[in-house]
Amino acid sequence: MVFENDRVRVLEYTDAAGDKTTPHEHPDSVMYTLSDFRRRLHAGDTHRDVELPAGKAVWLPAQRHSGENIGNTATHVIFVELKGGATDATGATSATDATDVQPGDWIGPA
Repeated sequence: MVFENDRVRVLEYTDAAGDKTTPHEHPDSVMYTLSDFRRRLHAGDTHRDVELPAGKAVWLPAQRHSGENIGNTATHVIFVELKGGATDATGATSATDATDVQPGDWIGPA
């Protein structure tokens, strides 16, 4: 873990070509890629192959999956996991504005 407070958790993730993860969950998150990589994500009976270049930020809706590095390079990413909606000056919770998020940016289950 890189950083955590009551609003976010920041994680750094690395693996090597051929590595696999066990099933796990992510809340709504932003992922920033520090390396080029190829992964196969498994959710239930389906899977999806993803290839991303270094230097890309993508929105990830909350999801449960397992993954495997199917490329020839290590995966190196930073996750910023959101713990809840933003609050305004009165303390009321508001939804996250995701109007610039495109479905093609999601790397979770299709």
